[in-house]
Amino acid sequence: MTGPRGEAKPPTPAAGATSLAEIARLFLKLGTIAFGGPAAHIAMMEDEVVRRRRWLTREEFLDYVGATSLIPGPNSTELAIYIGAARGGRRGLLVAGVCFILPAALLVGGIAWAYVQYGALPQAGGLLYGIKPVVIAIVGAALWSLGRTAVKSWVHGAVGVAALAAAAFGVNELVVLAGAGALMMAVHASRRRRSSDATAVHLVAPVLAVQAGATSNTSAYDSATVPLTVGGVAAAGVAAGAGVASAPVTLPLLFGVFVKIGAVLFGSGYVLVAFLRADLVARLGWLSERQLLDAIAVGQTTPGPVFTTATFVGYLVDGAAGATVATVGIFLPAFVFVALSGFIVPRIRRSAISGAVLDGVTLASLALMAVVTGELWRSAAVDPLAIALAAIAALLIFRFRVNSAWLVLGGGVVGLLAKSHPWA
Repeated sequence: MTGPRGEAKPPTPAAGATSLAEIARLFLKLGTIAFGGPAAHIAMMEDEVVRRRRWLTREEFLDYVGATSLIPGPNSTELAIYIGAARGGRRGLLVAGVCFILPAALLVGGIAWAYVQYGALPQAGGLLYGIKPVVIAIVGAALWSLGRTAVKSWVHGAVGVAALAAAAFGVNELVVLAGAGALMMAVHASRRRRSSDATAVHLVAPVLAVQAGATSNTSAYDSATVPLTVGGVAAAGVAAGAGVASAPVTLPLLFGVFVKIGAVLFGSGYVLVAFLRADLVARLGWLSERQLLDAIAVGQTTPGPVFTTATFVGYLVDGAAGATVATVGIFLPAFVFVALSGFIVPRIRRSAISGAVLDGVTLASLALMAVVTGELWRSAAVDPLAIALAAIAALLIFRFRVNSAWLVLGGGVVGLLAKSHPWA
């Protein structure tokens, strides 16, 4: 089907609810193959939910992307929960979230067991070598399609460029999100002020104020972040055996630590490092610096949510029970926040001013995704073969619409073969 100029019209979303079995199948698959962090997860969900299954329009999907940026916790997991709620109600909310988390949690738990048994992490360099360039192509394609929908006018484009520049220069993520939302609200308010929108302003403004206030807290944690290098660990002066007294391990205390982290954490994986280090290394003495860094490495290099780092940490602290308690603790706030806020998103879109704020937050979210993609590209494009993998994946996505799952699997196979060859 084509529009008046001959371009393809966006697909019409499937009407009605989706079966829980179908929701479970999709998010179990994504939880198993979604390497690359939140930006890659969002790109894969857009491919599956908007383009292939037509469960949501691109506009609806973007609204949920923006909403996840307004609440603390793991953004891609919260997006999965929002999608599950939209298609399957409360049961769909639980099914989507659990199925997205479960494969990664089981894998990370298995790695933690091997780590305790053998004292080292398994090597996955070849697998990641092939997957990273493919993930870049997948995220780039999603940014292109989502960006075309999000940029509705030159004003949207200008705000998006400003957010991109701010993020590229290292401005705190919360400031970028709140600033873009405030800009769009100011632009709309200057054009048309309606007394009926006063309530919406009072609804959205506190959210932005809370984020702006949280910025000072997360900035403090950012400054405490330990660089992932041996030198950074030594400079921190809090290594294994550095005199930190270990507090008694109890499951309620472990649960409380991870519920707190899941409930207040905005920002990147480096902020997660800071939270874990402050509680588990410096305050409680349950982990050494080396164990913490290994836990972060596992969370970054396995598929699914990065927050499954909690599974690894919990296993190190108190075995299988600790892994279960830590995993439930860190993800539980995400389910609560989405359940409480899910009904607000459609209402925000129906109000002109609050809808403008959501537009700004969405543009900022895409800008942050673009900056992360650039950083990933620098680490992925290490040689001509990696660059060729990215180019081939981009061609297959844009020209032949190949499913992202096959691209990830293919990239992993190529990477393993390349790194196992004698001349690699």
